[in-house]
Amino acid sequence: MKKLLFVLALSCVTMSSFAQEADPTLKHSVATNSFWSNWFIQANAVGSAFYSNQEHGQDFAQSPLKDFRNNLGFSVAVGKWFTPGLGLRTKFNGVWGRTVNFGENTPDAKSLNASKYWTVNEQVLFNLSNMLCGYNPNRVWNFIPYAGAGIGRNMTYNRYSFGIGVGILNQWRLSRKLALNLDVAYNMFEPDLDGYASNAGTKPEGGFTVVNKDRVLNVEIGLTYNLGKATWEKTPDVDAIKALSQAQIDALNAQLAEANAENARLKALLANQKPAPAPAPQVIKEVACPAVSVFFNINKYTPASKKDLVNVKTIAEFAKENKANLKVTGYADSATGSAKYNQDLSEKRATTVANELVKMGVSRDNIQTVGKGGVADLSPVSYNRRATVEVVK
Repeated sequence: MKKLLFVLALSCVTMSSFAQEADPTLKHSVATNSFWSNWFIQANAVGSAFYSNQEHGQDFAQSPLKDFRNNLGFSVAVGKWFTPGLGLRTKFNGVWGRTVNFGENTPDAKSLNASKYWTVNEQVLFNLSNMLCGYNPNRVWNFIPYAGAGIGRNMTYNRYSFGIGVGILNQWRLSRKLALNLDVAYNMFEPDLDGYASNAGTKPEGGFTVVNKDRVLNVEIGLTYNLGKATWEKTPDVDAIKALSQAQIDALNAQLAEANAENARLKALLANQKPAPAPAPQVIKEVACPAVSVFFNINKYTPASKKDLVNVKTIAEFAKENKANLKVTGYADSATGSAKYNQDLSEKRATTVANELVKMGVSRDNIQTVGKGGVADLSPVSYNRRATVEVVK
């Protein structure tokens, strides 16, 4: 069974280079999630091969598949992705190992070397698939090298040792919440992990001390379960939204220019005291005033960009010239915060924009503010962090 586990793992590593599937249309930059998002837990079956520091100079076979060298165990881990490419993981590994510590290469000696141990490591994870190819929530295979350090204890001999290690975590997506793991790790520990500290160093010719480490090769197969929110939101295309708002304002400006030209013509007629012909039936044009949006960052009620206030100034000039009433409506996204918190936040955002209109010369008596609280009207949810300004009758 142990040999089968190692052979299966090595075969999967070879085949994993052909398993990558990426759809370029799904790549996109992402917005930062909250601290409580993108956590995960892992559980694995582990095949471990021990290489003791006492083996230095001995004629022991080096294959990790030898019975006197390997044993089965398990590992559990908890971690968090801070970005799609960078994460941290705390990992426990154990608990049945081998102590290859004998000076005589005899089958009897090798059969008496079982020991119990555990290790705890803190590891930095680098998802190269996301870092090099762009984030893709539907990618089938993710290639994740890592490095870390930790402490190990041999429970049979009551010894502790410090260690460092590197590894490669391969993950195959089964669903949004679940992934299949293949984890291959190589760790080096101080010479106490096997229970014996002898032969910690030798002095070959030249006087240099060579310190031999206890080494452990682990091959792990198991599952990853993503806790809570397991994906990343696409960064809002604020430029596209602003371009749409600008096009609407340009149309409004054209209508205003047409009205101003007509006013100038009428003033000229009055100034010259020329009798005006009988007026034709007057068609009153209703000027369409699209709402203008001001966007905010998460949990903030100051505008994310001063450029948004340029659009607000245009509608403020229209309101002043036509003595129009304005309505400012604040929103928050319902994905974060409580209902009461989002209601307060939406009202503060509306008040912020109303204050900017007052600075631009609009009378406060002509401005109505409303807070709508947390909503999910737009997708992604970050679009909902806004306040809108519109002309009302």
